[in-house]
Amino acid sequence: MPLIKAYLITIVMIKSLEKAESLKILDDNYIGHLAYVYQNRPFVIPITYYFDAENNTIICYSDEGHKINAMRKNPSVSLEVAEIESVNIWQSVLAQGEYEELQGIDSKNSLHDFSNGIKKIINEKEKTNPQFISEFSSKIYSEGIPIVFRINITDITGRQRIHKNL
Repeated sequence: MPLIKAYLITIVMIKSLEKAESLKILDDNYIGHLAYVYQNRPFVIPITYYFDAENNTIICYSDEGHKINAMRKNPSVSLEVAEIESVNIWQSVLAQGEYEELQGIDSKNSLHDFSNGIKKIINEKEKTNPQFISEFSSKIYSEGIPIVFRINITDITGRQRIHKNL
């Protein structure tokens, strides 16, 4: 009887995501990495965000400080969001845009949208039902009035790594 040899072929490839796929990743998550430049040096920090699909913007808020001062001086920023299953299975999105500080009623309405949007995502993904913004954001404990800002998206790109055995 002849011996049959089986060969396992593994395909690993990185492909670009369609714009709709990239927007879905942005929409399905609420924690990303904000990149900005201060004094000619790049900084990347984790941040809680809400993607406002209707207006193609990212809503965030923060205390007065380093990143706010940096973005006021150089409003070009990026937000990276990744969904990582393993070293061979991941997707990531990079949204580039312009920082815009919100004031008055725009600030209040955007913070309301931020809170409700993140509560919905947490409920769907984590099967918990946060009632207050303090349950998913530490900034609420700060002394000052939060600075609400949005990133007006100018470009979005996404990549995906696929690992398949044939």
